[in-house]
Amino acid sequence: MSKKLSRSALAVAIALTAPSAWSAGFQVSEHSASGLGRAYAGDAAIADNASVIGRNPAQMTLFKESQASGAIHIVNPEIDVTDTTSGQKASDVAPMQLVPASYYVSPINDKWAWGVGLYTVYGVATDYPDAFQVGDAAGDTSLASVNLNPSIAYRVNDQLSLGVGANIVYAIAELNRHLGGTAPLFGDSFTASDKLISMEGDTWGFGWNVGALFELDENNRFGVAYRSEVELDFEGDFTDHRGSVTGTVGNKVTGNLSVPLPAIAELSGFHQVRDDLAVHYSMMWSQWSSFTELRATGSECAADDVQGVCFQKDEDYKSVFRWSIGTTYDISDTWTLRAGFAYDEKAGKSTLSIPDSDRYWYSAGATYRYSPSLTFDAGVTYIASKSGTFTESTRIGEREFDSKGAAYIGALQANYTF
Repeated sequence: MSKKLSRSALAVAIALTAPSAWSAGFQVSEHSASGLGRAYAGDAAIADNASVIGRNPAQMTLFKESQASGAIHIVNPEIDVTDTTSGQKASDVAPMQLVPASYYVSPINDKWAWGVGLYTVYGVATDYPDAFQVGDAAGDTSLASVNLNPSIAYRVNDQLSLGVGANIVYAIAELNRHLGGTAPLFGDSFTASDKLISMEGDTWGFGWNVGALFELDENNRFGVAYRSEVELDFEGDFTDHRGSVTGTVGNKVTGNLSVPLPAIAELSGFHQVRDDLAVHYSMMWSQWSSFTELRATGSECAADDVQGVCFQKDEDYKSVFRWSIGTTYDISDTWTLRAGFAYDEKAGKSTLSIPDSDRYWYSAGATYRYSPSLTFDAGVTYIASKSGTFTESTRIGEREFDSKGAAYIGALQANYTF
């Protein structure tokens, strides 16, 4: 893949959906402003706008008219990592991101409905100072993905609806590593910020999702959904800037990198406890145990004297749960208020490229009904992240790091009914 093509693909990917990992691992939950306002509690059963496609396609049978929804999220992480061995600190290693999403749902008849969504499910971006002393393990890392999700749903009877969809994923990955504290080994003219290795590539991946909606009565319903794993097999350019991997300075070779996007299952409940008040909740499981390494390969590479390996980083991940609960309150015919709380379990051992941790979501939001056809949603969330300590092996030895962070998310959404 040429550099020109790679840069064009990167620009397209970022324009469509920027990476922003503020759920477990590098999972992205930001699918709608309405969902954000309740910490995404009940999203597989609540069916309040066309964004239902992103969580459970079976909910499309609840729509009597066609609807389009579009949302934009602003994610502002504040993550600081300190190398306690040297005392060097990297501030705001996860840059601010914009995460858009769009959906369309249309009933076909009393039994069938179809829709399509364009959003992201996975992404991550970390960007350390180029002169960071452990630049061979830090540097910058990004994975951006966009998911095109056509779906169809069928109402089996008055209580049960089923849905199925296809996931067509386009993704681009990029990483850069720097000399850091190893710079003197390459000569007096080199500095810590000089590049060591780089890789960039893109790929397509394919998967599927299914869902079911059970309506106990008009005020109580339950939803269950499953999204399959998608295997991303990147192919791109691997550049050995110092000849430390291929034996030739500036050598550019074809590199391959495989990244699994783990499977997800969700169970949600929605209960209209009175005319103006509802409560809802979700339990989401993510199969992070399938993510074991970041490993780039190429025929001319020999990282750490292992032939055919350009770059390797072991990852220690396990499957985890996300728990959320929320409430919706109609204060008038024009305004609806929301609030929610979620606990996101830590999926993997923290590393410099993916500084994961347990997270607590505190969310609030509102809907304004401008007209019978047009509504607007807004949501805000504060995510508190646990501080932690982790170790990582680098070319200048094993180092210990402290990390702490939080994130602020805001979102706006418009919904138009045809």
